[in-house]
Amino acid sequence: MRWEGQRESGNVEDRRGMGPARVGGVGGLGLGGIVLVLAVSYFTGINPVTLLNMLNGVQEITDSSAPSESAPIGSPDDKLGKFAAVILADTETTWQQLLGPRYEDPRLVLFTGAVQSACGTTSSTVGPFYCPRDHKVYLDLSFFNEMSHRLGAPGDFAQAYVIAHEVGHHVQNLMGIAEKVARLQRQTSEREGNVLSVRMELQADCFAGVWGHHAKRERNLIEPGDFEEGLRAASAIGDDRLQKQSRGYVQPESWTHGSSEQRMAWLRKGLETGDPKACDTFASNRL
Repeated sequence: MRWEGQRESGNVEDRRGMGPARVGGVGGLGLGGIVLVLAVSYFTGINPVTLLNMLNGVQEITDSSAPSESAPIGSPDDKLGKFAAVILADTETTWQQLLGPRYEDPRLVLFTGAVQSACGTTSSTVGPFYCPRDHKVYLDLSFFNEMSHRLGAPGDFAQAYVIAHEVGHHVQNLMGIAEKVARLQRQTSEREGNVLSVRMELQADCFAGVWGHHAKRERNLIEPGDFEEGLRAASAIGDDRLQKQSRGYVQPESWTHGSSEQRMAWLRKGLETGDPKACDTFASNRL
């Protein structure tokens, strides 16, 4: 990616090295969360869906107060922090153009180890996540090493895809999609709730692709091979692939993010069309 020298967002809160006031629970699950859940399931024999419900329950009761220390706001000084700030800035440009005044810039919180948000206190082991209660994306940059070495998904666009995916959840929140899905999940069975979760995640993948499309066409940030990096990352974090790696078999009824094929397909749709309307996973008969 041609990201160096590009505009850096000032909406970055750098809490690295600070830590939360206490580590008492687990908040929203992000891209890497399913890895932890499946690993625990493998060694304990507990149904992964049960673990997810347990984690969500902890999220509801965890203290949501602000961190005990104030964190600097603005673009970080280190290279990886600057990279995150540039990607965030470019998503801001894209979604401001596409949504107009409806779009409110989210804040990206960088942290190490664990972090406190309005959704609870969360360990970095769950991966990047978006908290709809405070409109913030939370990212421990060490997740990029996990992607590269454990998941086999290296590359700067693969890393940018992670940030853009979480910003996609912010878009869903602003559009009222997240609230509607949450309401439906409370009214349906566990299995139907998982299907809704998959559709949410695939739409966020597609929204990430929408950003990639505009980053390439309008600002020439994309180099040859970048989109392929993103598609490999989407494949690496498919529920079927992660389940196969951790347990040796696949349970589609417990999926919460979608298969490798589905995640690649919806990311590709966003990359090709650049149109958020093409990302309506809830109206699609075939994911």
